[in-house]
Amino acid sequence: MTPRVLIADDDTVVRDVVRRYLERDGLEVTVAGDGREALRVLGTQRIDLAILDVMMPGPDGLSLCRTLRQGGNYAVPVILLTALGEEDDRIAGLEAGADDYLTKPFSPRELALRVRSVLRRAPTPTAAPLELTLGGLTLSSATRAVHIDDRPVGLTNREFDLLLFFLTHTDTVFSREELLQMVWNWEFGDLSTVTVHVKRLRSKLGDHHRLQTVWGRGYLWSDASGGGDRATA
Repeated sequence: MTPRVLIADDDTVVRDVVRRYLERDGLEVTVAGDGREALRVLGTQRIDLAILDVMMPGPDGLSLCRTLRQGGNYAVPVILLTALGEEDDRIAGLEAGADDYLTKPFSPRELALRVRSVLRRAPTPTAAPLELTLGGLTLSSATRAVHIDDRPVGLTNREFDLLLFFLTHTDTVFSREELLQMVWNWEFGDLSTVTVHVKRLRSKLGDHHRLQTVWGRGYLWSDASGGGDRATA
């Protein structure tokens, strides 16, 4: 099976140049323009190695790497790219769980060689599942299953997609328009669709949901314990 590499960088030139080099080496490549898109790809596709820009918007490469390593459930190798070259920054990247680190500007050929090197060291997964655990709530992107205290929770495909999105984008407020675009992939539509799905998720997850309403702005899934609504000025 041909290895598939994710390139997540907000610089289109970097993405295009690296993609061409890797594809020339016979690898399959998926690209993402920011951390949110990268998380969606990692949660829904088989990815054998991720190249993450440390300075890309929300979440940045370091934060995303820490998320992937949290609990040891997601073992995809990570190479971090950054415009920062200080030793402390390199150490921070490695402490976040990165397998390698390359400072911009870099040689695309050198990066391609490092990708091959990391892939040789890494076990070849049959899939790239994202396993998330929060209290008694567990989610598996590979089987698209959700459990609460080992009890299966029946979710529709869209409810699952919405829950996966919130769990991989915690403590960030998203408007209904943004959720419609990011989860449903709709540029426009009935905003009540989002409202209904949020209501259904809260009902099905019960005390295990951490979905909060930020009045006048949208919804967020809080990393802090407890659920309910939160009002803001």
